[in-house]
Amino acid sequence: MDGATQGSAQEELTRSPALRTAQIAATDPHPAVALRDQLGSGPFSMVCLFASPDADFGALTGTAQGLFEGAEILSCTTAGELGKNGYEDGQIIAVGFPSENFATSTYVIDDLGNMDEQNIVDTLIQQRLGLNHRAGSMVSEFAFLMVDGLSLCEEKLTSVLASGLGAMPLFGGSSGDGTEFGQTWLSYNGSIRQNAAVVALVRSHCPVRVFSLDHLVPTDTRMVVTGADPANRLVHEINAEPAAKEYARLTGKDPFQLSAFTFAAYPVVVRLGDTHHVRAIQRVNENGDLVFFSAVNEGMVLTLANHQDMAGHLEQGLSKFGVDGVPDHILGCDCLLRRVEAEQKQKTREISDILQRHNVVGFSTYGEQIGGLHVNQTLTGVAIYPPTPRDSE
Repeated sequence: MDGATQGSAQEELTRSPALRTAQIAATDPHPAVALRDQLGSGPFSMVCLFASPDADFGALTGTAQGLFEGAEILSCTTAGELGKNGYEDGQIIAVGFPSENFATSTYVIDDLGNMDEQNIVDTLIQQRLGLNHRAGSMVSEFAFLMVDGLSLCEEKLTSVLASGLGAMPLFGGSSGDGTEFGQTWLSYNGSIRQNAAVVALVRSHCPVRVFSLDHLVPTDTRMVVTGADPANRLVHEINAEPAAKEYARLTGKDPFQLSAFTFAAYPVVVRLGDTHHVRAIQRVNENGDLVFFSAVNEGMVLTLANHQDMAGHLEQGLSKFGVDGVPDHILGCDCLLRRVEAEQKQKTREISDILQRHNVVGFSTYGEQIGGLHVNQTLTGVAIYPPTPRDSE
C-alpha cells in the first residue's frame, strides 16, 4: 500500500461519523451520564433519546438537560428500541446531531386535542425561514416528529404539519409503552409532556433521503366499515355485523381468540390515491369493537393484505440507499406490529441482523408518520449520508 492510499484509508477509519449514537441498559444507575460519555464531546445541535418504559424517564431527561450544553434534547418512551443489535428491549438509545453538520429548530405542540391549526402552520413557516437563515450552506433538510402514541391525534396533526412544512419532507413515530398501552411520555429539554408532540426541523451538510417501507400487498378480500367512532379509533360494525366477529370470519379465525399476533398476521389496508396504507388493529374490546392504531371512518373500504417476505423486503428496501454511497446511519421509526410479526414468524434475529448491518437506529412505535399521513405496520425514516465536501465557511 503506497503512502497516499494508506493516508486515505487512515482518514476513512478516523472520519467522524455524521451522527453519533450511544446505547445503555435502562437500568443503568446514571443513564444520562453514561450516554454523554459514549456520545463524546459536542457541541450538538440536537440529541434524541429513545427510552424503554423500564427507564426512569423523569430522572433520565432531567439530568440529560444539563449535560449537553446548547443542544435541544428530545425524548420519548418506546415500544422497543432499534440499536446496535437490531431489535432491542430494555435499552436507552441516544442519537446526537453534531453542530458542525446539523442545524435544528424545534417546536413543541401541547394539548393536541385542541390544537390551533393556523397558529401551527404560521409558526412552522417562521421557523423554516429562521432555520434557513441560520443554516447557511446546509442544503439538505427533513423534519422529524415525536408524538404521544396514545393521543389519538396523529392524523390531524400530520395533515396540519404538512401545510406548514411545505417541501420539507416529514417522518416520525408515535411514542410507546412496550405492549402495555397504558401511558407514554415525551420530553423537551427536560420538561415532561403528554398529549403533545415535538417536531424538529433539520438542515444539514449531509445528504438525506426520507422514506417509508411496508411489505404488504392487498388481496381481493374487502370489507366496509358500517359503524365507527373515528375520534376514538373504534370500529363497531363491519359489513353490518359486529366488527370482531366479521373480521374473524373473513380471516378464518375464532372471534374469541383474536390477539396482537392475529392482527399482525392479517392486516388491513386502505387505498389512498394510487397507494395502499395500513390501518392496523390494536386490540378487540370485550363488546366486540375493534380498536385501531389509526382513525377509521364509516363507509371506508378496508382490504385484507398478504405479506411479502419481511426480511427480504427490508433488505431490498434498505439496500437501495447504498447504490450511490453508503449511509452513515438510518434513523428509523418501526411499528410495534412489525416486531410482533418478526417474532411470530421466527425472523427476529434475521431482521435484527439486517437492521444492524444497515446502521439503523431509532425506536419501535405505536404508529408512524410520513408526509401528511399517519400510517401503521410501516418503517419510516431518514437515511443520512456522510457530509459533502465543502469550502471553509
